[in-house]
Amino acid sequence: MEQLEHFLRRAENLISRVEALLPPAIQAPDWELASAFSWRKRSGRGYLQAVRHVAPIQLDDLHQIQIQKQQIEQNTRQFIAGRPANNVLLTGARGTGKSSLIKACLNQFSEQGLRLIEVDKDDLVDLAEIVELVALRPEKFIIFCDDLSFEEGERGYKALKVALDGSISAQSDNVLIYATSNRRHLLPERHSDNSSYHRSEDGDLHPGETVEEKISLSERFGLWVSFYPFKQEDYLDIVAHWLSKLGCSADQIEAARPDALRWALQRGSRSGRVANQFARAFVGEHGI
Repeated sequence: MEQLEHFLRRAENLISRVEALLPPAIQAPDWELASAFSWRKRSGRGYLQAVRHVAPIQLDDLHQIQIQKQQIEQNTRQFIAGRPANNVLLTGARGTGKSSLIKACLNQFSEQGLRLIEVDKDDLVDLAEIVELVALRPEKFIIFCDDLSFEEGERGYKALKVALDGSISAQSDNVLIYATSNRRHLLPERHSDNSSYHRSEDGDLHPGETVEEKISLSERFGLWVSFYPFKQEDYLDIVAHWLSKLGCSADQIEAARPDALRWALQRGSRSGRVANQFARAFVGEHGI
């Protein structure tokens, strides 16, 4: 009897030590704290951290992307209303409003129950866990993956494919994935990939398996939205919007045009991001 009690005490001590090494169970966040959350890791276990200060950008702040804005807004509106909607891949030129458009949609629809969860590429292996955590919530969740691209063999690539359209279980009705990327197919495309194409005797073209694999992920997004570099006048229109929003008069905006063009030339880009950066620099420098 004494030996049994001694064994049980040792077993309890061992269990206590093991439990201390294990990561804590996932705790659901206070959903009332914020409309946006970030997936974080601690001791190897993921959790949702509330984002207290969401970027305040609005849909009306985004100029020269009317078609793209209409597509994203309509898809999100369908989602909020409980109607069928698609996962979205936004691709194209840098600084043209891809990420800003998603943030603006959150601000537009957050009062109607839209929530956003930002997930880094390295944490995409946890997608199934994230979906399970929110699947029974009444809110609608957009899982946001910004500036997404992969190299061959990365684990997140396969996890995202499965989450989009590759699992035996159906995708949750209250979750969509919105991703932005500068790459249309999310993977690097090399000249050697074309070597796997060949023609049959009757002239038909057969794509090789390498190319098929690279296309397969982007193909699982139901909606593709493309963004293009801005022309000079488009860029100046965006500059004028931000200068006006920061308090500049019409005369000041007109006087700033040459400086705005030089600013873009120095950076080699006429993007919305560059326009916003110029407006902040100009207003700060002139004390407006």
